[in-house]
Amino acid sequence: MTTAEKILEEVLSLPEFQLREVLDFVGYLKSRLPQPAAPETDRGAEADWAEFEKGAGLWSGKFIRAECYDRKVLR
Repeated sequence: MTTAEKILEEVLSLPEFQLREVLDFVGYLKSRLPQPAAPETDRGAEADWAEFEKGAGLWSGKFIRAECYDRKVLR
């Protein structure tokens, strides 16, 4: 008889209010299990984010549309 079968046999003989306690305890035990490692992130996304962070804090908060079109690359 496996451990799971022994547990099932014992649980089947419990009244409903104790079954709720068992269920709560099982949830507690599952919460203590180590969490699976986060999946590897896309290296390209990390590079994109690093490029984005280079300009962080550079914007003054004033957007002047005319200056947006007055750039060397657009001339």
